[in-house]
Amino acid sequence: MTRRLSCQPGILVLQISCTPVLIKIVGSERQYYVYILECADRTLYTGWTSDIDKRINSHNSSRNGAKYTRSRRPVRLVFIRGYSSLSDALKEEARIKKMSKAQKIQLIEGQAQGSERKSP
Repeated sequence: MTRRLSCQPGILVLQISCTPVLIKIVGSERQYYVYILECADRTLYTGWTSDIDKRINSHNSSRNGAKYTRSRRPVRLVFIRGYSSLSDALKEEARIKKMSKAQKIQLIEGQAQGSERKSP
């Protein structure tokens, strides 16, 4: 049985069995992601998560994926942006969801061009 003994910013102390274990959390701020998926039918889906790998896997293989993407598999990640604040991530998700498909494609292409410019 695991029991939380204390928690401070960046440090978590858990008791696992009889031995307390100190866990130092590197980068104590949690990261939130806003993402856009391209579905098999070429439609776009926008969402947010704190664990991008787990969420993409959910969309592609489990019942925990969004209802919209369950019938449009496989999906692939075409855009991702990280935020340290959940509030900022949710605001960005709402802003992107209001965009037209053409605007979303411009956003996706802009990110791709930005990453190409950064490549050596």
